[in-house]
Amino acid sequence: MIAAADITGLVLCGGRGSRMGGLDKGLQDWQGEPLVRRALDRLAPQVGRCAINANRNLDRYATFSVPVWPDPVEDFPGPLAGFLAGLSMCETPWLLTVPCDAPLFPRDLAARLARAVEAEDAELAIASCDGLSDERLQPVFCLMRRGLQAELHRYLDEGGRKVERWTARQRRAVAAFDEASAFANVNTPAELRLLQAGHD
Repeated sequence: MIAAADITGLVLCGGRGSRMGGLDKGLQDWQGEPLVRRALDRLAPQVGRCAINANRNLDRYATFSVPVWPDPVEDFPGPLAGFLAGLSMCETPWLLTVPCDAPLFPRDLAARLARAVEAEDAELAIASCDGLSDERLQPVFCLMRRGLQAELHRYLDEGGRKVERWTARQRRAVAAFDEASAFANVNTPAELRLLQAGHD
C-alpha cells in the first residue's frame, strides 16, 4: 500500500492564465481565499507534504508556507513542466499533481489513485469521470512514480506537450470517479463566479 507519507502533493499554478485575462489563476479568490489555498487545504490531509508549482508572483506563493517550485524549462510549456518540476524536486517516491483551478477535487483522490496504481502494477494513475461534458480522462490529476523524471524530460525535449499523450506512454492505470462536479475547473472569471455561486 502506498502510504500518504510517501506522496508529495503538488498544486499546479504555473500557467499563463490566458483565458483568465492574464491573471495568475492560483491567486484568484474562492470564497474569501486564493484558489491555491483552497487546493492546499484539500490536498494536505491526503499526502505527506505539499508544494506549489508557480512561475509568477513567487513572493506571494511563498507566503503559503510550502516550497515553491518554478518550471525547470522555459516558455510556459504547460502542466507537464509542472510535473517535471515536482519530479525533479520531490523527495518522496510518489508525486500527486492537482491543478489550482479545480477547487472541488475529491478528498480521497490520493487514496483512490494509489489503489489503482497498486491494482495494475502501474507507474502512474490518472482520474477519469464519465459525467463531464468534455473529455472523460482527467490526466492532470496524476499520481506518478518519481522515477519517471528522465522519461518526461525526454518527452519535453522532443517537443511533447500533451499530458494525456505522455501518460499513455507509461504503464498507466485509470481510477474512475462518479462525482463529475469534483473535477469542474475554471478558466475565466465568469466561470469562477458561476462555480462559486453553486457552492456557497
